This record gives sequence, C-alpha cells and structure tokens, in this order.
Amino acid sequence: MNIFADFKSRIDGVVNALAAEGALPAGLDLTRVAAEPPREAGHGDITTNAAMVLAKPAGKNPKELAAVIAERLKALPDVTGAEVAGPGFINLKINDEIWRGALRDVLAIGPAYGDGKIGGGEIVNVEYVSANPTGPMHVGHARGAVVGDALARLLAKAGFAVTKEYYINDAGGQVDHVARALHARYLQVLGKLSEEDVQGKLARKEIMYGGAYLMPVAEKLAGRDGDKWAKVEDEKTWIPPLRDFTVAYMMEAVKEDLAALGVQHDIFSSEKALVDAGKVDAALQYLADQGLTYTGVLEPPKGKTPDDWEPRPQLLFKATQFGDEVDRPVKKSDGSWTYFAGDIAYHKDKVDRGFYNLINVWGADHGGYVKRVQAALKALTVGKGKLDVQLAQMVRVLNNGEPVKMSKRAGTFVTLRDLIDEVGKDVVRFIMLTRKNDAPLDFDYAKVMEKSRENPVFYVQYAHARGRSVFRHAAEMFPGADLTDKGLGKADLSLLKDSDEVGVLRMIANWPRTIESAAVAHEPHRIAFYMYDLASAFHGLWNKGNDAAELRFLQAADQNVSLARLALVRGVGLVIASGLAVFGVEPVEEMR
Repeated sequence: MNIFADFKSRIDGVVNALAAEGALPAGLDLTRVAAEPPREAGHGDITTNAAMVLAKPAGKNPKELAAVIAERLKALPDVTGAEVAGPGFINLKINDEIWRGALRDVLAIGPAYGDGKIGGGEIVNVEYVSANPTGPMHVGHARGAVVGDALARLLAKAGFAVTKEYYINDAGGQVDHVARALHARYLQVLGKLSEEDVQGKLARKEIMYGGAYLMPVAEKLAGRDGDKWAKVEDEKTWIPPLRDFTVAYMMEAVKEDLAALGVQHDIFSSEKALVDAGKVDAALQYLADQGLTYTGVLEPPKGKTPDDWEPRPQLLFKATQFGDEVDRPVKKSDGSWTYFAGDIAYHKDKVDRGFYNLINVWGADHGGYVKRVQAALKALTVGKGKLDVQLAQMVRVLNNGEPVKMSKRAGTFVTLRDLIDEVGKDVVRFIMLTRKNDAPLDFDYAKVMEKSRENPVFYVQYAHARGRSVFRHAAEMFPGADLTDKGLGKADLSLLKDSDEVGVLRMIANWPRTIESAAVAHEPHRIAFYMYDLASAFHGLWNKGNDAAELRFLQAADQNVSLARLALVRGVGLVIASGLAVFGVEPVEEMR
C-alpha cells in the first residue's frame, strides 16, 4: 500500500469535512494537495502542503488554515502529532507500527511490492532505440535503449499497459548511401577495388558510411550472389536489393546486441513498409482534408539551414496552430516527401493502431524535431493524443578519466557490444540510469568496476549480497527457525525500535510512492537514486552494528530480536530486487 497516498486521502477527508461544516468553501480543488516525506527526517514522518495550496481559493491565511487542519489531523488514527511549520506546511508524526506494517507487506508480497494501479491499465506506446540500420549500435544507442526499456518496465509496474516499439528507418537517403558503401566493399571483396579505391569512391560521393563493419556484410553478399552486382553499372538496379540486404543484416545484428543488453521490443515497425503501403500519402491527405496544409515559402532560418528548407514554394503543415514556432515543410519542391512527412505518417499509424499515449526516446540530436512532431500528433488526434519525448544525451566513454580508443570493428566509435563485453550488461544498464537522461553521462570503465561507495551499481548490489550473507549465517545460528518470508512475517516487529531501524522501515514504505512518482514523471533514474539511498541506510545499520552490540543483526542469545532484524534485512533485499527488476538487472547473491 502507498502510505502517502493513504494519508493524502485522509487529509482530503479532513478538508471535505471542514467544507461540509461551512468552515471552508465547498468544491475546493484538492488535486495539488500532497502528502510526502519531509526533506529532513527531523521534521516528522509526513508533510502536507494542504493549507498552502488551499488558502487563496478559500480566502484564508495559510498559517491560520494550517492550524485548523492540523488540529483535525491530530485526531486521526495513527497520527501522534501535527505541527505547523514555515509559511503553512503541516508536519505529521505517525505511529511506528505503520512503518512496520509496510515491512509485513513486503514479506507477504515479495518483489511485486510496489506494483501500482496509478496507470489504471491505460495503453502506452514506448518507442526507443530506433537506430538507423546503417551500422553497429554504439554507446549513444545503449543509453536510449536502457532508458526506454527501464521506463517501459517502470510504467508496467505502475499499472500501465505498455507496448515497446522499435521504428526501423529503412527508407530514404541514408539507407541508399549505406547500400552504395556496401557496393564499394563488395567490389573490394571481389578484388576489384583496393582499400584506397574504396575510400576515394566513398569520399567522392560524400558517403559517411563504409567502415570495416561492412566487410562481413560484403563477404556474405558475395557468398550469396557471386559477382552478379559487379556486372551491373546502373546503380538504380543494384541499390534496392543491396539496401534490403544491408537492412536485413544490420537489423539482425541490432537485435543480437539488444538481446545481449537484455532489451526486447514487442513491435518492429518499418518506415519502408509505411511508404510502400501509401501511408505517407494518406496521412498528408488527411491533414490536407482538415485544411492544415498549404503551399508557401518559409523565411530563411537563422543559423544553420535545415535539410528541409528551400527558398521556393513547398507544401507546408500548419504547425504553428499546434504550438510549433514555424510551419514545417512536408514536401520538397521536387515532389519528394520530407523526413518529417514520414514521421507524421508513422505517428498516425500508431494512433490508428489504438495508441494515444506515446513516449519516444530519442537521441539529443533530434531535439529540434520534438515540437513539430508533437504539433502533428495534436492535429492528427484533435488534441486527444499525448506525446512525451525523452532525449538521451551523449555518453562519453573513459578509462581512468582518459577517452577510450575507438572500436577496431566499427572504426569510428565505441560499439554497444564493446561496452557489454568489457563490463557486462547489468553494469551497463545500471550506470546508464544513474543520471537523468537529458544530462551528459561519463562512463568510466575503471570507475564502474570499483568496489566502493562511489560506484552505485556495486554499492546497491553489495547491500543485496550482504543481506544474503546474513541469512546464510542465520541458518547456522538458528537451525530450527522459520526463515521463510512467511515465517519472518510472524516475527515481533515491535522490537525494531532503534531510530536507524525505523528510518530504514520508512524508506521501505516509500517504495510504492517512488514507483508512482517516477512513472508519472517518466524518470526511471529516480529508482537509481532511491536504491542508492536505501543501500546507504542499510550499510549504515551494518556499520553501526560493528560498533554497538545491541544493533548486530544476529544475536545468539536473543532469537526474537534476531528474527525481527532478519525480517528487516529481507525487506531491504526484496525492495532492492524489485528495483533492480525495473532496471532489468539481476540481484547478486554473493560478492567477493
């Protein structure tokens, strides 16, 4: 149970009772009333802003209203104190048995503790990774993959019905370019071009692709087709089959890399399939029928000129009607669709499939596209659709503070597989979530393998492993005791009364609220912060126990106290396991 949500309901009840008595106006909006942990533990157990947010609409002085509400709250069951603080906050103290009840819930429910209903089964589409099938996945893709996958897991735990989607950008100029690069490598495999020839050919055509990673693709193509494509001079003939071959090969590699990272998708949508099915034409016709497109000439943009701007008439979408800064081109003067037109069609396709709540995880370099796509979704759904775009900032790979050399296989960047092979998928996943996704991240090989408090993945995993170690010792010390979760649920938890023990109980009770708030905010990194704080509090108990015999987890002379503390240790372990499951990380049983 979310204890803070329960007390929010109790506070709302007090306000409604005051309104029924005529002490407050009827129909006050209580949506902004909050019940949450205070920033400092010394201020109490729960704090509420009720008087602060209701004073103005109620025509009352905040501190005076707080005093009235606090007096009523004191009379509630389990409330042992209510004090007004600052300009009108109310700090509550509650019976410690409430926190012990949360521990009993954890022992009864297990890792599913924290599963919420705030999502109400609402359907959510989370699109992430969506890397162009033009080469191996790199470190930047890793961050977007982990953020998207963890966010999807978080939303599912909070009660949303989540579909995880990958959009394959397999239409347009980029895949044509990689097909040309493959053709050059293919000729090299056949002995018709040297490495120097290949590089010159790619440079003349301004093709950014063509790294060593294409050699295995070229070898496979040559193995299948022999010299068939070396005999065809017209690139219009060989680009389509080579493009399809490259996309199929790269997507197979992408799926293998994602599997190694523990990332899965429910749906893979193809841009080319949308184009071939005429869905781009249909989407733009839909907007035209609504009077939302016109032919015009845009003012020259300031600064860098985008690819879709032309100093001549283009078909434009009325994006400014839906919150964008300028209207956006959807068709070029040569009659071809812009990249944005494909985005419109793809999002209309999502809507047509029943998805109105959309979350896209994009690389930070796509930040300029956010408002235009959000504007398009509003137009397509008459304002009913929601699109949140989470931008994943760059990742800098270091080793002891020094930049890591680029991958030999990729040639120009560190690949996702390099990262996984070096430190393991669990470390990659956890570290990618230790900062908010829109902040740059340094991934230092040496730092992430340290066994210290400064390494969050170690610190959290060490807490779980320490807990398992306690249980191995307990089984030897108390051979007849029932150390199952069910058995520990019957322990006398009133023996958990030290202030630090109660502090850990409070943190355990805050787990359901943490899940809800992180899910609503679309911020899975909050889970990393929570787990680090919980691990820190647990390690603090352990360290205190080394100095004070009365706080040792196991006391041979007092089985009842030992069982109560074992229940607390197990509760911490279950919550850490629950958090790691959101991250897609396996909790460790032992560390050496």
